[in-house]
Amino acid sequence: MKTDELIGLLATGIEAVEPHLAERRYAKAIAAGMAGAGMMMLSLLQVRADLAEAALSMMFWIKLGFVGALLLAGAFASIRFSRPGARVNSVPAFIGLPVLVMWCLAVFALITADADQRMDLLLGKTWSVCPFLIATLSIPVFVAVIWAMKGLAPTNLRQAGFSAGLLSGATAALVYCLHCPESSAPFIGLWYSLGILIPAIFGASVGRRLLQW
Repeated sequence: MKTDELIGLLATGIEAVEPHLAERRYAKAIAAGMAGAGMMMLSLLQVRADLAEAALSMMFWIKLGFVGALLLAGAFASIRFSRPGARVNSVPAFIGLPVLVMWCLAVFALITADADQRMDLLLGKTWSVCPFLIATLSIPVFVAVIWAMKGLAPTNLRQAGFSAGLLSGATAALVYCLHCPESSAPFIGLWYSLGILIPAIFGASVGRRLLQW
């Protein structure tokens, strides 16, 4: 076979990739997963009764901003790891920055609080269930995000699975904010981070199995 014929054969049937295909797949996955997490939250828990009052406090919006920033970081990482050869050097910074900011706020809150108040700021009233509720709410999001990622071309499957879990956990945490009564920076920095980390670690552990071509 001549070179020109080989090139023609390889080029047969090639179609242009739709622009922003990955972004659209992840947008659909996040929307579907968030809807699923919302239904789970309404059936298993409930929206906090004082939500309108809580929405007037700065810490409520800082909590939303923290998990929202991790959601965006998880989406950014997932999209990057879904594209072979894409640069991922900036991914750790995108993930680490909101965590660092929240931990700085947490340390400041603990330092300035009275000694007898510090444990309450750190543990709140729901520390024993918060991470596991976030992880539970992340299940429908994780399924949707894995669907989106598997339809693309991830190659580094462990990191891709981690980013899928991170995105799922952050999305679930955003939904959980509608129920959670806690608002202290130390609580959010520790227990919300742990709740988001659980599906991220799970994603890393099963990424190779779920995302293998």
